[in-house]
Amino acid sequence: MDIMKTFSLEGKVALVTGAAYGIGFAIAQSYAEAGAKIAFNCRSQENMDKAMAEYKKLGIDAKGYICDVTKEDEVQKMVEEIERELGTVDILVNNAGIIKRIPMIEMTVEQFKEVIDIDLNAPFIMAKAVIPSMLKKGHGKIINVCSMMSELGRETVSAYAAAKGGLKMLTKNIASEYGEYNIQCNGIGPGYIATPQTAPLRERQEDGLRHPFDRFIISKTPAARWGTPEDLMGPAIFLASDASNFVNGQILYVDGGILAYIGKQPE
Repeated sequence: MDIMKTFSLEGKVALVTGAAYGIGFAIAQSYAEAGAKIAFNCRSQENMDKAMAEYKKLGIDAKGYICDVTKEDEVQKMVEEIERELGTVDILVNNAGIIKRIPMIEMTVEQFKEVIDIDLNAPFIMAKAVIPSMLKKGHGKIINVCSMMSELGRETVSAYAAAKGGLKMLTKNIASEYGEYNIQCNGIGPGYIATPQTAPLRERQEDGLRHPFDRFIISKTPAARWGTPEDLMGPAIFLASDASNFVNGQILYVDGGILAYIGKQPE
């Protein structure tokens, strides 16, 4: 047995939602380097053009599709186009998501529903669209991008935590329902990742000190740093490859140890 070959994605078709930047882009990049053909979606042409330029810089021949993953008809059309142009989807990564940081009693029902729609309903719609072809092919990998909020609560993220907690259980249920057909569904749970979106929280203050939230995260993380998108590449490849064929219904937290740590004793 060539153990390194079990981590190869050579010839596989990977669909990564919301892979125009950040975590999704890093996962797609890692899959391309492991040999997979890459498909991804955006909701706007502007983001699509920016993403395609970035993929081309890296020499990745990614295929981009304009698609709102909360719309079942658009998702079905996208999956059919991918199957015609690249082949059956072997790997689905449900990465697209949003967060609204609003105190619960100030959040409208519409705002709550919007987060649930993108962060939980969309992964259901996406999985539903690719599973039939996975069943015919006899294998498939579904990876849901969960969160530490799949396990923990925190101020102002009631909708996000509800969605990510639900996504954890959707992951387990897909594994339970389709595991016998050689379909593995697992989650990857990023910790606090240094991306352009979190950059303002990591900027030094005028007095030279770290941002209060930055200090908070460092103090809660045994690794004593923020994660990087690159930290997610290896775990994402593992969950997409044959190396994880007997791993199903699990959430792999890539968080620098936050969930294992009670925190430092006050001095």
